[in-house]
Amino acid sequence: MSTLKRRQFLTKAGVAAGAAAGTALAAPPAIAQEPIRWRMQTYAGATLGQFVTQPFVDAFNKAANGEMVIELFFADQIVPTGELFRAMQAGTIDAVHSDDDSMASPVEVGLFGGYFPFATRSILDVPVLFQQYGLADIWRDAYAGTGVKWLSAAGQDPCNFNTKKEIKSVADLDGLKLYTFPTAGRFLTQFGVVPVSIPYEDAEVAVQTGELDGMSWSGITEDYTVGWANVTDYFLTNNISGAWIGSWFANEEKWNALPEHLKALYMACMEASHTFRNQWYWGGEAKLRATGDKLELRSVPASEWKQVEEAAVKFWDEIGAESETKAKVIAIFKEYNGVINKAGFPYGES
Repeated sequence: MSTLKRRQFLTKAGVAAGAAAGTALAAPPAIAQEPIRWRMQTYAGATLGQFVTQPFVDAFNKAANGEMVIELFFADQIVPTGELFRAMQAGTIDAVHSDDDSMASPVEVGLFGGYFPFATRSILDVPVLFQQYGLADIWRDAYAGTGVKWLSAAGQDPCNFNTKKEIKSVADLDGLKLYTFPTAGRFLTQFGVVPVSIPYEDAEVAVQTGELDGMSWSGITEDYTVGWANVTDYFLTNNISGAWIGSWFANEEKWNALPEHLKALYMACMEASHTFRNQWYWGGEAKLRATGDKLELRSVPASEWKQVEEAAVKFWDEIGAESETKAKVIAIFKEYNGVINKAGFPYGES
């Protein structure tokens, strides 16, 4: 064999051998990884939940691009709302959207979630209190070591009264059986209100059967959205709180196991959902007061309602005396209310 032919033969043989070796060493086809799956339960029933929690879940699932999927359950579907903390702690549920009070969080700040009497005047007070006045640090510390991770708080609607009976004076509260939040109910008992604890989805029927006289649970947006405006007749424009304080939580072990980019995506979608609720509630409250045709508006004179506001100040002091942490929260509420009252309209008293 000539030198040239031998070189050509060796070159071709080397190429063939290299190709064969490359084929043998090539990585096997990638196996699609199963997505991380979480179960989330919200305090809200299905009708309300589509506005207050579903937008977050839909946005996250779409943006996660198959890496993670959250399945949403509505009020009481997996466990009763009052058992949400324990279920999340045990890992039965991976994440929760609720207020601390309703889900019976056994932490110092638990009773401040939901509607703590007169702590807020409007929906934007909540993020300001948490981000500018230090409540976020207090909440984060309160849940540390419990197995539950506190993630974020946001505001929603005010706490007004929708009832079968007219309320035109503080005295008209006496004897009313109302569906309300634990701490709000504790406060209202001094005016003769009888708080009734029932599953969320049973409240409408309870009014129809006479078990309830109405609700002190929301603003007028929810009354119309969930059907409560169909079974009650009057809406009291006076409220006992300007905005619901609700939070987002996760099982701490599950949260810590998430990749950092999914944590960042989760937080971004959650904050975007806060913005959606802000405009949905703020616009709904105004529009339905002005144009709603199911509930007649009633008001107690401001001079008379003042006694309810003054009772709240005493209530604050009673709560603040219970522990150092509660005293810190009350001090922040007092500081913030002092600022907005001094600022005047539209922040506080003119």
